[in-house]
Amino acid sequence: MPIVVQRPDVLPNGKDGVRSKRHKTVKKSSIVPSTLVSNDHSLESTKMLWSSLGPGDAVCFDVDSTVIIDEGIDQLAAFCNVGRKVQEWTAKAMGGGVTFRVALKERLNIIRPTISQIMAFKDTFPPSLTPGVKQLVDVLHSVGVKVYLVSGGFRSLIEPVAQQLNIPTSRIVANELLFTADGRYWGFNENEPTSESGGKGEAVRIIKSTEGYQRVIIW
Repeated sequence: MPIVVQRPDVLPNGKDGVRSKRHKTVKKSSIVPSTLVSNDHSLESTKMLWSSLGPGDAVCFDVDSTVIIDEGIDQLAAFCNVGRKVQEWTAKAMGGGVTFRVALKERLNIIRPTISQIMAFKDTFPPSLTPGVKQLVDVLHSVGVKVYLVSGGFRSLIEPVAQQLNIPTSRIVANELLFTADGRYWGFNENEPTSESGGKGEAVRIIKSTEGYQRVIIW
């Protein structure tokens, strides 16, 4: 049996927003993709466009190649000396006909990271934030907007990103790696919505319904 070394993703106030199936119906009009807001992601445009946001609202950021400049799974694969094999599988998955969950499972089966490798990777490659994102998040925090990190990547690699941005780890929704008692890779938690195709959108809808935000912007 696996040992869960990273606690399940629990949303604020102790609500298990990821796994709950009892969430109420969400009005899609209150979940706004950033592409419908603006194509200019500069700090000044964000201040103007989101000046109406407040404590009753939330913003959900993707992480890889958005909040940070790199792709976490590619970096981890390179660190574990299987970068080319994982890139080949990624290219295959992008060709279509493969679900995100299958692609995630196959790539992880190639990498098979141990706990010690995860820890060494985090020490060797601290996250590189996209220029301006720290200021952007600070602006949102200053007006009481709740900020989430929603990713198809791995919670253990995203926690240092959240720490840099002063985002509570309870506002991370990402995939959870599982390990055996002696630290070997066992798998990942397939109950996470972010482990399947369209999962990030579903995670955002769960956040919206569970926490009752007036508006949620997906960035």
